[in-house]
Amino acid sequence: DTEAFLIKNAKFNLCLQASPINRNLLLEDCNPESDFQDWSWQGDSLVNHGTQSCLSVSGSDRVQSSLCASTGYTSWDCSNSLLSPLGTSQSYLVANRKGVALSDVRGLKAQWQDAADRSVCEEKTGHDRYFPAALTSPQVQEHTADNATLPLGMDQAQLEELLWFFRREDPSTWNYSVLALSLATLILGLVLLAINIVRNRKRKILMSRNAGQTLLQAELDAKKALIPVQEYRPAEPQNQEPVPQGQRPGEVMVQWKDGTITSLYTDSSEEAI
Repeated sequence: DTEAFLIKNAKFNLCLQASPINRNLLLEDCNPESDFQDWSWQGDSLVNHGTQSCLSVSGSDRVQSSLCASTGYTSWDCSNSLLSPLGTSQSYLVANRKGVALSDVRGLKAQWQDAADRSVCEEKTGHDRYFPAALTSPQVQEHTADNATLPLGMDQAQLEELLWFFRREDPSTWNYSVLALSLATLILGLVLLAINIVRNRKRKILMSRNAGQTLLQAELDAKKALIPVQEYRPAEPQNQEPVPQGQRPGEVMVQWKDGTITSLYTDSSEEAI
């Protein structure tokens, strides 16, 4: 994969942009965020990252973007900031009011730079240094007027198609997998949250019941511990039976079975004692 760069005209300070709706080439204000202004060297071809097409020559002086595997001239020679198509007459890519075209003019209109005001040829020089290394071969790439011989035994068009295939690899499978995993994680989290809420409610209900039973048992124990206190009532005076006649106070009388009543203790006179 090569590093993309802007192609800016030294005269107008506008950047070369590929049209997304047709094959035309435009000169617009430089915007590094636009893929349609990003170009990269693929061998001798300039490839636009937005349209995935190559800078090519159509007719005598018309320049446009076309498929990199097309039969048109898509190979360019770069020297002293000048871009000229390989295998054609000595003409250069020149900026004008309508866009770009081929001309034999070699002024500022024909000089092309990157965003750092360096020659686009320096981008190609840096590309040529690591492009053979990317093919895992120490051999030097040999260019001809019409085609390039690569160390892997494939032509330039096949190599570019292979490189673009890996660049455009569809990540939708990975994105869908991550989305499904996130959804499953969310559902699992909601289930665990619901289980936790139900368990907390049951725990609170059980604790409330236990607290009620404990309070009731404490009340019963307190009631059992209380000693019943009978109401104090002073004893009513008993009616004393009247002392039989002839009986002296303090004398104990005994009634026998035959009905006779005698004194238990007989008093003896002091004289008798």
